[in-house]
Formats: sequence, structure tokens, C-alpha cells
Amino acid sequence: MDKDASVKKYTLIVAVMASFLTPFMGSSINLAIPSIGQQFNSSAVLLSWVVTGYLLSSAAFLVPFGRLADIVGRKRIFLTGIIVFSAASLTCGLAWSAGSLIIFRVLQGVGSSMIFGTGMAMLTSVYPPQERGRVLGINVATVYVGLSLGPVLGGVLNHNLGWQSIFFLVFLIGMAVAAFTAFRLKGEWAGARGEKFDLAGAALYVVGLVTFMYGMSSVSSHKWEIYVLVAGVVILGLFVKYELNVDHPVLNMRLFTGNATFAFSNLAALINYSATFALGFLLSLHLQVVLGYNSQAAGLVLLSQPVIMALLSPFAGRLSDRVEPRVVSSLGMALTTAGLLIFCFLSKEMPIWLIILNLGVLGTGFALFSSPNSNAVMGSVEKRFYGVASSTLGTMRLVGQATSMAVVTLVVTLYIGNVELEKVNPDMLVKGARAAFIIFTALCLAGVFASLKRGNVIPGPSVRETVNK
Repeated sequence: MDKDASVKKYTLIVAVMASFLTPFMGSSINLAIPSIGQQFNSSAVLLSWVVTGYLLSSAAFLVPFGRLADIVGRKRIFLTGIIVFSAASLTCGLAWSAGSLIIFRVLQGVGSSMIFGTGMAMLTSVYPPQERGRVLGINVATVYVGLSLGPVLGGVLNHNLGWQSIFFLVFLIGMAVAAFTAFRLKGEWAGARGEKFDLAGAALYVVGLVTFMYGMSSVSSHKWEIYVLVAGVVILGLFVKYELNVDHPVLNMRLFTGNATFAFSNLAALINYSATFALGFLLSLHLQVVLGYNSQAAGLVLLSQPVIMALLSPFAGRLSDRVEPRVVSSLGMALTTAGLLIFCFLSKEMPIWLIILNLGVLGTGFALFSSPNSNAVMGSVEKRFYGVASSTLGTMRLVGQATSMAVVTLVVTLYIGNVELEKVNPDMLVKGARAAFIIFTALCLAGVFASLKRGNVIPGPSVRETVNK
């Protein structure tokens, strides 16, 4: 095997292993939340921060670490991230209280941001444009495998060995990835080596995004949170203004103003995750509270979606190497819109086979959208921006997820109020779910137009916009 082929092989292996870890961690720990609450005698609000703290820190540090990776080396930041993520997983398993667990989860989110900000950038660095869609498709498929196995394997571990075992397993896998990266992956990639890191811009970005996301996720439960949300918008506005006037910004705003493919591909990703992330949450409530399924049966029904996504993502990635990513992604989002539209008619009488079939349609739509969209984003920028492009796309995903849950929280609060789950009126829950799906369908339809607006990225040698400083 020649040197280039060896580098490609090992880069794909470490990127795929890391891409499995983070979604597996997220989807598996959700099942363990009740066990954690029981052990630490924690309230539901405090337990929500086990998830929210991780989400906030992951989103806030993605872009700064992506930029730092472009300067000092993507492999270096990736390896550091794997070690931080793994060490935090170990300490999570050893946590002695809910508060200590939340702190370690925040640290785990920081490590996750270093992984997400560099893994895709490394793949893009070593694979030529004509092979990029295929490997990004494999990478996306691995994410969906992690999402699929999380509830199944996490449930088994939690039931038989305790919730701590989930964190210990992730620690062991993470250290294996770290060792493989350190000893088998040769080379380094730093497209912006020697440029200055924008520390002030990074600080504004982190504070602004955390404030914005916290305010958005809490605005429906506390009236004063609207001021936090507004403060976040103001700080992010100051960040944009500052970045336009600095020589080496942490996030080059001209990537958005001078590169239609990059801008609209990221917008499409933001809309896609905003419209779809809460789907599993809503259907889980519908299956268990309205239809009376147990959690295991509900999980098996919901499994149909990520399995389809994992199977089709490599095909969609290869397709985007030959067909315009704009066309494939837009078709995927159109299918997703159709699936969400069907769920606007969700009711007690909707047969379970139709729910499973529609989840298959949605899984197909997600697969056709994600890999080609990632291909379009990474193929639209110069090499020195690979880290920033990868982390920006990751940020769109996390902000979209938070937005999706904020919409659901608001709708659920309006329809059923802040009551315990066993006291919820199933009819009102169905009405609330319908209202949420109507919002998500309209949002996803708008995303189809954003996806079409991006313009063409010719397969083979990528068309890159010229971006100044």
C-alpha cells in the first residue's frame, strides 16, 4: 500500500470511529437519565442540564477549535479532543453527584467540539474532490449507526451494569481511537499555519452563542429568559461586526457573504435540523403516552428511521460525486417535507405500519440530504478553511437541534402545560404534536428553496469561491 493510500485508509478509520462515539454517547445516555435521577435524587430540571450542558459546550467551542485546528494542525486538535472526551467520559462514570456529572458533561462537550471541528476537515484534506462524497457518506452513515445503537446498547448496559457502564465503554473506545490516531495516522494538515488566532473574536462567539442558545431553550419556561435571548442576539451581532474588521477572524464572514454555496448549504443544514431533530421526541411520547407502547417497543419502532439513514448515506454520498449535490440534497429535503406533512395528521387511529413506513421515508430524505450537503460545504472552500467549514456545519447542526427542541417545548407548554407525564391528556398531546409538525413542515419546505438556491458545485474538481481575508 503506498503512503497516500495508507494515510487515506487510517484517516477514514479514525474519523469513522470518532463519528460513532459522540452520537452514540448522546442517544445512549438519554435512556439512563431516569436511573441517574434516582441515584442522585435529582429534579427533572437539574437532570435536563446533563443533556443541555453537553449541547451548549459542544456548540460554543466548535468554531473556535475548528479555526485553531486550521492554524496549529487538525490532527493535533483532533487527538487532543479524543483524549479530553475520553477522560471526561471516565470522570462522568465516577461522578459523585448530579452537579459533578453536569460539570464533567460540559468538559465532554468541549472534547466533542474538538472532534467534530476536525474529523470531517481531515477527510477533506486527504481525499480528492471526486472521492469526497463517498467518504463523507461513510462518515455520515457511521453517525447514524451510533444513533441507532445508542438506545439499544445503552439500554442493555444501563439495565444490566448501571448507567456508569455507558461512560466506561465510551472511555475505552475513545482511548483506542486516541492510540490509533497517535501511532498509525501519519502526517498533519494545517491550511492556515502561521496565521494569528482571533482570541477576542472567539470569546465573543462563545459568550454570544451560549447566551443565545440558553435563552432560546428556556424562554418558554421563564419570562425573564427573553432578555437573555436578546442579549445573545446583541452579542452575536457585535461578533459579526468585529469579525468583518479583523485580519484573521475566527470565523471568516466573507465565507457567507461571498460564497453562495457555503452560505445556503449551511442555512439548509440549520433548517433541516431545526425541522427534524425533535421528531424522535414527539413520536416517543406519542407511542408511549398516547398508544401505550413500552419503551422497548417504542424504541424498535423508531429504529426504522436511523437504520435507513445508515444504509443509504454512503450511496447518497457517492451519488453527490456524480450528480450536483444541490439536486440530491434538495430531493432529500423535499422527501423529508413530505414525511413531516404526513405526521401533521397524526392521531390515535394512525396505524403503526404507516408510522414505520413514514419513518422510512424520512430516513431516506435525511440520507439524501446530509452526505451531499456536507460534500457541498467542504467542496466550496479553500483548504485553509476546512476546519472552520467543518465546525460551522457542526454548529448549524447543534443550533438546529436546540431550535427544534425549543419549538417543541413552547408548543407542549401551550397545549398541555407544565404537568407530570402521567397526568398528560393524550388528546391534547396529539394536538400539540400536530401543531409542532405543521411548524416543522413549513420550515422544511422553506429549506428546500434554501437548498436549491446554493447553485451548482460541479463533481470532480470543486468550484471554489475566491475568499479574501
